[in-house]
Amino acid sequence: MKIRFASLACACLVTLGAQIADAAPANSPLMDSISQIQHDWARIKYQTPDKDQQLGAIHQLETTADALALQYADSPEAMIWKGIILSTDAGLDQGLSALGKVRDARALFEQAIKINPDALNGSAYTSLGSLYYQVPGWPLAFGSNTKAEEFLKKALAINPDGIDPNYFYGDFLLQDKRYKEARTYFQHALAAPDRPERPDADAGRRQEIKQALAEIDKALAN
Repeated sequence: MKIRFASLACACLVTLGAQIADAAPANSPLMDSISQIQHDWARIKYQTPDKDQQLGAIHQLETTADALALQYADSPEAMIWKGIILSTDAGLDQGLSALGKVRDARALFEQAIKINPDALNGSAYTSLGSLYYQVPGWPLAFGSNTKAEEFLKKALAINPDGIDPNYFYGDFLLQDKRYKEARTYFQHALAAPDRPERPDADAGRRQEIKQALAEIDKALAN
């Protein structure tokens, strides 16, 4: 079973200031923990090239996210990050356990949306939409391009200038071979403001965007 979710660039890597606008104070234990998880996730994603090391590190981070979600059981932010880490683990693993992990991630994103759809600048919608286009469809899994586009557009309605919602919608359009539309969203993502708290994530994301734009140029030239 192929799951592209290893490419997940963390749908909720928004600026911490934006995150806390509808959540806990910036210096709260919850947001401090989420900030650390974000940093660790980006390090694993963009600075750990060895797959076995990535898997080991993401499993450790999964334990941390589990504990945080247990401690803050009603926190949509904690749910979102637990879901993202589960999704990333599934994408790296590609084994039979991956399907259960992406289903658990979907449930976490859906629960977070019920509590607060605007949490982390609508990141649950971005993450959920990303899941729907990166996992197989029925009968193996729940993949659906229709639902993917629906949720990704909801994320963009909440955070229209964010690097991640624009990137993931662009990636969705690219996979659907809607190249010209995809290029527009990738270019918008590339022009997104720097996030001072997330330089590692920004650098990695922008490299992915440039690679995607090169792929689009090649496709349109043929």
